[in-house]
Amino acid sequence: MNQTMTTLLKSVVASATVVAALGAQAQTPAGDVKAGESKAAMCIGCHGIPGYQNSFPEIHKVPKISGQSAPYIAGALQAYRKGDRKHPTMRGIAGSLSDQDIADLAAFYSGHNPGVTAPEQPKAAPAAVAALLEKGACVSCHGANFSKPIDPSYPKVAGQYADYLYVALKSYNVQGNPHIGRANPIMAGITQQFSNAELKQIANYLATVQGELATKPQSRFR
Repeated sequence: MNQTMTTLLKSVVASATVVAALGAQAQTPAGDVKAGESKAAMCIGCHGIPGYQNSFPEIHKVPKISGQSAPYIAGALQAYRKGDRKHPTMRGIAGSLSDQDIADLAAFYSGHNPGVTAPEQPKAAPAAVAALLEKGACVSCHGANFSKPIDPSYPKVAGQYADYLYVALKSYNVQGNPHIGRANPIMAGITQQFSNAELKQIANYLATVQGELATKPQSRFR
């Protein structure tokens, strides 16, 4: 991507962020941490077991969500509920949740890895990966250390499982499949620039960056 296209992409992302943030503020109820803890039983069977794997649409670890941004968690659950993110299990779970349930779970998990702060500067990426990150303008949304997104509705990605990131990135390129894929025009415009091999390189690097995410076992799994 040349400099003009990179600048244009950053402008589009910034504009979309403002619109999304205003809409989210108008629609999202306040979350209650204690209420979220009491509602997390349906989540811990996957997200409360370190290294637990999902087999759909291919084998990969379920994502770390403890320490993730509350607005991102809420947005992801809303997208599964609406069908913009296609995953049968997650859609079934999200479909059973009210807006208040989603807000409470997001509040609980966002504070579920307290006291962990990512370094301001991430570990240096190999030259080839650094070029891919620049091409995709990744820091424009996810922050220079990939743990401080420009808007909390965007995910922290530093330290996330590599195989999950790879599957997630590929999902934005899926078109017209009723069972697989994610509807996000900004991410689709970015990921379509890359081959699967390049997406895997990006995912593998991000997984090695020290971040703020964790998979924390709940009491029943200790």
